[in-house]
Amino acid sequence: MIKPGSTIGVLGGGQLGRMMALAGRNMGYRFVTLDPTPDSPCGQVADRQIIASFSDLSAAEEFAKSCDVVTYEFENVDAEVAAQLEKTSFVPQGSELLKITQNRIREKSTLHAYGIPVAPFEVIGSEQELSDAVSKLGLPCVMKTATGGYDGKGQWVIRSMEEVPGAFRDLNRTGAELIVEAFIPFEKEISVIAARSTNGETKAFPVAENIHIENILHQSIVPARVTAEQAARAEEIALKIAEALGVVGLVAVEMFLTKDGQIVVNELAPRPHNSGHYTMEACMTSQFEQHIRAVCGLPLGDVTMLSPVVMVNILGEHVEPILESMEKLPVTSKLHLYGKAESKMKRKMGHLNVLASTTEEALEQIEALGIWNKAEVTI
Repeated sequence: MIKPGSTIGVLGGGQLGRMMALAGRNMGYRFVTLDPTPDSPCGQVADRQIIASFSDLSAAEEFAKSCDVVTYEFENVDAEVAAQLEKTSFVPQGSELLKITQNRIREKSTLHAYGIPVAPFEVIGSEQELSDAVSKLGLPCVMKTATGGYDGKGQWVIRSMEEVPGAFRDLNRTGAELIVEAFIPFEKEISVIAARSTNGETKAFPVAENIHIENILHQSIVPARVTAEQAARAEEIALKIAEALGVVGLVAVEMFLTKDGQIVVNELAPRPHNSGHYTMEACMTSQFEQHIRAVCGLPLGDVTMLSPVVMVNILGEHVEPILESMEKLPVTSKLHLYGKAESKMKRKMGHLNVLASTTEEALEQIEALGIWNKAEVTI
């Protein structure tokens, strides 16, 4: 057990590390972060930031010497660096899960091997193989790079055979392996954040219903507008994944809910997740405190939900309007800004948690602010 007063090292200095450090500070922990960006969001609230590339082994060794336990806040940390740190440091999350979740082919293959429902997929290496895969999987289908890519980047939805040559040329130029997945005609996108501690204890947060705009998460609505049976099944799948993969810390499981009530796993993230930000005020324990508890071997916190909530992301284009509307924000809302130096279009700059007696009321309060257009707040 890594007790309060110890130093936690965070690989990555983004907003997830920032909120992790803020939660851990309340518990009495100290923090060191490694990130190449000076004055990073996590660096602003940590005791120390080591400014270096994630692939810098010497910096990683210096980082490891200054902390009692190492965690990471995003999955694109160099797996080799994580493996090196394992030799000299306590890295309870390990590097194996990183290797799996950094590569969509490994991730889908691993989940399939454990009997977790995923979309049918094919691995392709040529335009002809892509054409064959499209014929097998049917249209539309989704081609993705196996590595890299987020918020819809590194993806191409193929809707006709005529698109095959252009789609292959576009994504093949990255040099990454390519995977093609059958398109799942879903009714809702949902997610569950599951926690597993170093002693094997597991807990799952309530299911979030997620709405994306231009492939970027816009809102998380909790409780999700699904049946009790569907919610229980989603939590069961997330906990099964946490156990099967030997997760330590958190794993975010993004899923599709189909019209006939089936649940298909889309992606994993072995860390706190944007769709779990609602837990900061709406649950007895936030996802960030839970992650700290899990990697430090403390008993997991109570995940009971305290209030219905809608989390809405604040992108670069929303920052100025939200600052100008401070006096109009609902009194039951909580604003979180990440301290990023530059505000850019579509860049995640913060989020707003709106708590209310019902999610419908919270959605109405968000719409009344006029910061997000009507298409962004309703479905």
